[in-house]
Amino acid sequence: MEKATQILLVEDDPNFGAVLRDYLELHDFDVVLAKDGLQGLQAFKGLEPDLCILDVMMPHKDGFTLAGEIKEITPEMPLIFLTAKSLKEDMLRGYQVGADDYIVKPFDSEVLLYKIKAVLSRRGQANEDDEKTEFEIGSYFFNSETRTLTHPDAEYTLSPKEGALLRLLVRNKNHVVSRSEALKRIWKDENYFTGRSMDVYVAKLRKHLKHDEDVAIVNVHSEGFRLVDQVSS
Repeated sequence: MEKATQILLVEDDPNFGAVLRDYLELHDFDVVLAKDGLQGLQAFKGLEPDLCILDVMMPHKDGFTLAGEIKEITPEMPLIFLTAKSLKEDMLRGYQVGADDYIVKPFDSEVLLYKIKAVLSRRGQANEDDEKTEFEIGSYFFNSETRTLTHPDAEYTLSPKEGALLRLLVRNKNHVVSRSEALKRIWKDENYFTGRSMDVYVAKLRKHLKHDEDVAIVNVHSEGFRLVDQVSS
C-alpha cells in the first residue's frame, strides 16, 4: 500500500487547526497537528513530513523562526505559510526564508488544497531532476556533468560555480530561486561577500545566454532570480 503524503500542520488556533486537519485527512493526507512553534519543531524532528504548513503568528516561536530552523535541518523541505496578514513585507520575508507559497486567512480550503498539490508536484519534478544532467534551455543545450553550455552560435565551458548555479536555475525554470537558497547550496555561506560573488556569476551566465532572446535570468526584487524560458513557460 502506498504511503500517504504526510503534512506537518502548525497552527495555534485549536479549532481552526482541527478543522483544517480533518479537511486534509478527508483528501487522503496524513496530518500531524502541532499547536505552536516549539511543539512544531519537536514534531518535525520526530517525523519525515513531505510538506509543512506553518501559521505565522504563534506564541513561543513564530512561523518565520520555525521555518528557518526547519530549513537548517532539511533545506529541501517544502513550506506553505498561513497568515492573517496580507502585508507585502511579511510575504517577502516568508519567501526569503524559503516558503514555496503563502496563503492569507480567511481562505477557501480548495485553494489551499490546490496549492499543496502544486508545491508537491514541483518538488516531485525537482527530485526526478536530481539525477538529470542534460537540459534544454530555449535553443541552448546544457550538460551539467561536463559543464558545457552549447548554442548553434557558441559553446561555453562553465566554471564549477557557474555550472552549479545554472543547474539550480534550470531545475527551477520559470520559478523563483531565492538568493538565500542559492548562496547556502553553492557558496555554503550567506553574507555580503558571497552575495556579491553570486551577482558576478549571474552576470556571466547572462552573457552566455544572450544568443537567445527568449531566455533570460531576471531579478525578482527582494527575493532572488528566475530563469525565464519563454518556449517552455
